[in-house]
Amino acid sequence: MDDSAFADTPTSRCAYYRRTCGIPAAIHPENGHIVVRSGMIGGITMPARLGQQVRDNLLHNRFALGPVIAHVRSGRWTYLIRPDLPDDIRLFAELFRLDVSVVPIGGDIALPSPADAHAVYRQWVVAPRDSFRPSGLLIVETIRACVARKAWP
Repeated sequence: MDDSAFADTPTSRCAYYRRTCGIPAAIHPENGHIVVRSGMIGGITMPARLGQQVRDNLLHNRFALGPVIAHVRSGRWTYLIRPDLPDDIRLFAELFRLDVSVVPIGGDIALPSPADAHAVYRQWVVAPRDSFRPSGLLIVETIRACVARKAWP
C-alpha cells in the first residue's frame, strides 16, 4: 500500500516547497492555508482561459514552464515568476484592462495544500519540481502576444 498520500501534511508539503522548490512557504496561522509571501517570488494572476493560452504559447515557443496554480472556484490561474517587473503604473493599468493582476510585494500567494485535495480550491497546473520560475517580463510579453493574436477578448 502506498503510504505517501497519508504522509502528505501541510507541514511536509511546506518542507517540500522550501527544500526542493526554493519556495519559502509557510502555513498561515489564521486559516491554515499554505502561502508564500511575494518578494523573492512573484505572481501574475489571470483568467484561466488566458492562462491556458499563455501556457500553450510558451510550450509552442519551447519556453520552460514554471509553477502554475489553478484557483478552481474562481476560474483563475497564477504563474509563479521571478519578480523582475518594473514598478510601472502603465504596465499595471494595461494588465488590469485584461483582468490580469500582479501580486504586490508582501502579498500572500496561496499554494495547493493536501487539505485542498478534496475541497478543490487550488491545484497545480504545472507543479514545481525545482527552483525554476520564468521571468515576469516573459509572462507579460506572452500575454501581449496572446492578446495581439485576438485569442483573448
